[in-house]
Amino acid sequence: MNIAKAATLAGAVALCATLSACSGDQRPRTERVDPDMRNESTTIWDMFGNRRGPNDTVAVNRYLWNASLEVLNFLPVQSIDPFTGVIVTGYGTPPGGGRAYRATVQVTDPALDARSLRLSLQGPGGTAVAPDTVRAVEDAILTRARQLRVRDGRL
Repeated sequence: MNIAKAATLAGAVALCATLSACSGDQRPRTERVDPDMRNESTTIWDMFGNRRGPNDTVAVNRYLWNASLEVLNFLPVQSIDPFTGVIVTGYGTPPGGGRAYRATVQVTDPALDARSLRLSLQGPGGTAVAPDTVRAVEDAILTRARQLRVRDGRL
């Protein structure tokens, strides 16, 4: 019985010694650290390639966002993400039209500008839509966004 107690005691002492060795050096540092040369800490956001933090503000233009939803209101919304500025819709037929479309809209910038809007239209089965149709929908979204901005009095 004494051998078992001695072995348990020896194991506990070895465990304590191992844990104390992991604690590191607790002495205060005397070297000076240049604040410009500090390393930024790595977060979980960096591990997945996202350089934006969880508390960053949304960087999409609200007029383009709302205009996209209004102009494409005949399409059922499948997913929407205001943080990345992406709207994905399902298939729907425009009023007075005979062909079904689906759209993916991305608002990439807070500026009310044509470069801030990316639109992709698909026909049934993923077929391509004529560039004139895509341009007409983009123009309708941009026109509506400008109308919303004028209505708010932020010209």
